[in-house]
Amino acid sequence: MNEFDDKYEYAVRAEAIHKRYGEKKALDGFDLAVRKGTVHGLLGPNGAGKTTAVRVLATLLRFDSGRAEVAGVDVARHPRDVRSRIGLTGQYAAVDELLTGRQNLEMFGRLFHLGGRRAALRAGELLEQFDLVEAGSKGVGEYSGGMRRRLDLAASMILAPDVLFLDEPTTGLDPRGRGEVWKAVRELVAGGTTVLLTTQYLDEADRLASHITVIDQGRAIADDTPDGLKSTVGSDRIEVVVAEAADLAAAVKAVARVAAVGAEPETDETGRRVHAAVADRVAALTEVARTLQDEGIGVEDLGLRRPSLDDVFLSLTGHRTERAAA
Repeated sequence: MNEFDDKYEYAVRAEAIHKRYGEKKALDGFDLAVRKGTVHGLLGPNGAGKTTAVRVLATLLRFDSGRAEVAGVDVARHPRDVRSRIGLTGQYAAVDELLTGRQNLEMFGRLFHLGGRRAALRAGELLEQFDLVEAGSKGVGEYSGGMRRRLDLAASMILAPDVLFLDEPTTGLDPRGRGEVWKAVRELVAGGTTVLLTTQYLDEADRLASHITVIDQGRAIADDTPDGLKSTVGSDRIEVVVAEAADLAAAVKAVARVAAVGAEPETDETGRRVHAAVADRVAALTEVARTLQDEGIGVEDLGLRRPSLDDVFLSLTGHRTERAAA
């Protein structure tokens, strides 16, 4: 196989990767291209192959066939060189709760053969970078979920990797903790690190990733920017929720007048909701609002809704993510 094209433009490249567990195909011709200095989202249902793909690219798992490069290094031929250029943060924090934040980072530094002095200096730099200076002298058992995750990210950055693999990094965190991790990830990318992110939170991918690959049954089934993926689902939609169920039929007529060509209004009688795809979003909203007001119809909600990544996920894979369903 020839060298990858534009290898210096991409931090991660995978081509036709296959991985079997007995008769089960975990990866079935998986392809991936991650540009340098970006956050690239990897989305898919449970069992789709996300974690297997990360483990292959991080040299934790040998693949059966195909080709992969990380940070310009062949994964199969030079796994040790790949490991020196990457960081990996799994779904659960790997820090020691009995140690302080600083002691954890110094321990990881020593494990990476930095030596005592260099490990201490690097620990100080990372505590400052991840806004953990004040917490550095406290036991990790006292940390919030977000603080612990940030410390975990800091530990994965001991050697300032070219590529960081984040496998569902905000699992189990509250909104504040997720926000803290998002901030840390953005700062890493601003510093030149490339991030490959797997997540079940579609809003997380939407906010962080500049490009997204959707994987299902071991194959990449879509690859585009978040907006590009949303555009494949269809037009913006207008949505009306009436105050009284008796007014639902009138709302359907109002929405039908502004619906895009070939689009029919859809109704949810239980929720007293009607919605339809529209071509001219502003004009449609204005006309429906005026019609409902002229007819004296009470409205609880009226607005425009763009397709979401969850809509994309549902369209491509046939079901929502577990988190969306919950």
